[in-house]
Amino acid sequence: MSSAKEIRNQIRSIQSTQKITHAMEMVAASKMRKAQDRMRASRPYFKRVKEVIGHLVTSRLEYMHPYLIERPVKKICYLVVSSDRGLCGGLNNNLFRKILLEHKAWEEKGVAAEICTIGKKAESFFTRYKAKVVASITGLGDTPKVKDLVGIIKVCSDAFCAENYDQIYFAYNEFVSAIVQEPHLELLLPIIDAEHNTRNSYWEYIYEPAPDILLDTLLRRYVESLVYQGAVENVASEQAARMVAMKSATENAGELIDDLRLIYNKARQAAITKELAEIVAGAAAV
Repeated sequence: MSSAKEIRNQIRSIQSTQKITHAMEMVAASKMRKAQDRMRASRPYFKRVKEVIGHLVTSRLEYMHPYLIERPVKKICYLVVSSDRGLCGGLNNNLFRKILLEHKAWEEKGVAAEICTIGKKAESFFTRYKAKVVASITGLGDTPKVKDLVGIIKVCSDAFCAENYDQIYFAYNEFVSAIVQEPHLELLLPIIDAEHNTRNSYWEYIYEPAPDILLDTLLRRYVESLVYQGAVENVASEQAARMVAMKSATENAGELIDDLRLIYNKARQAAITKELAEIVAGAAAV
């Protein structure tokens, strides 16, 4: 059994760690609320743009934009959003595991895949995994902006238009609640209306200016808004996961401190009993 002094030092060390994890929990909770506000503020715009695009791709278009062209799938790309920092439980690993499972299914069909990453964790993971990372950005922080994402979106979209990729998938963590964050993988390009079979009506359009100019601008904005929405969802998920992880760490530290205090009291009691026995034995010898 460790000495009482060693146990006291362990307790002090764990108490210091507990203070840090509790502070990180409070900071994550504050950041999560701000991230939720940004996420909720962008959802109505994204929802409306998605509705317009859904009607647009099922109408009789005068101009077929490259983003709408479907091709036989021979090569794909994953655009993956992750956090820059750790200490957020299994948030990133759950997303990476989902991508690897999808990637394995494509490999069995003879389809090659490349990776574009947003965030240090995704970059380091797929580099270690020996995947081909063709583009990466890091350091977006807790407040990602569309202008910071335009570069990597352009790399992916230009490669798709050049037919280097036949499909591009977008992967991020979707914020469901403070407790639940789900890894989400969806088709980014080509743009396909998933609700096509459930629509009761279709819109017809009169274009001003020319259809190619208007569609090019509108579809690019749609892709940018989709990636931005995924980025802010991922930030909210990250802070929620970190809050839960730090709360769990704080509680575990408290339980460990209680256990060590019990051990300390037993060790102290044993030492006192030993000293009393030695005093009694000494007195009896006299």
